[in-house]
Amino acid sequence: MFQTLKKDIKAAREKDPAARHILEIVLCYQGFHAIAFHRLANLLWRRRLRLAARMLAYFSRWLTGVDIHPEAKIAPGVFIDHGAGVVIGQTAEVGEGCLLYQGSVLGGTSKEKTKRHPTLGRNVELGAGAIVLGPIKVGDDARIGAGSVVIRDVPPGATVIGVPGRISLGFTKQELEELQHGKLPDPVADAIKWVMREQSRLEERLKKLEGREGVTAQIDRVWEEKKREIVREFFSGEERFDSGAGI
Repeated sequence: MFQTLKKDIKAAREKDPAARHILEIVLCYQGFHAIAFHRLANLLWRRRLRLAARMLAYFSRWLTGVDIHPEAKIAPGVFIDHGAGVVIGQTAEVGEGCLLYQGSVLGGTSKEKTKRHPTLGRNVELGAGAIVLGPIKVGDDARIGAGSVVIRDVPPGATVIGVPGRISLGFTKQELEELQHGKLPDPVADAIKWVMREQSRLEERLKKLEGREGVTAQIDRVWEEKKREIVREFFSGEERFDSGAGI
């Protein structure tokens, strides 16, 4: 237990630039307090002291604003930043080195007494207000953007943004490491831009092939014929709209 708490303190110092020294973390960090209380509550739960475990978890929620079910599995080195509004459900599993910001939720989607909460791999980061629902798996080193709602498995190293969450492709390696939640790209807009670029490239290739072979596409011939029909219809005889006649 003591070694695990040491890892939790170390994680707080590494992941929070505002942390100045160990004593400040131990005395003033509600995220650290919530995890410390949970480790004791989880010990009571595993020893079948279920009511005592639930009472301790209730006291922890009242004191810290963090709601963690005593049965949830939290590995060493997890840090909850600010803590207010964080919810971790009964069958949730949080891997070593994870970082959870305020308002993040590991919630369930079923009333069955089965595995119904998410499993986070190692070094997963959940932005403020991020919600992960159901018995899904979030791979190692994945990032969930602030305010996102994740309902499907997330592969390792991916960055998920939006409602529902989608994997974003527009990050550099440095941006993935820092994950500045105020500068997140729009994955839908990125996908549309990619499709438009590919369409432009295909059109250019088609024009080059047609020019090389001396072939005029059927669609171009149809449009040329339509243009001639319009000219005959509107510009026949002596009246010409382009010179002001008939207006």
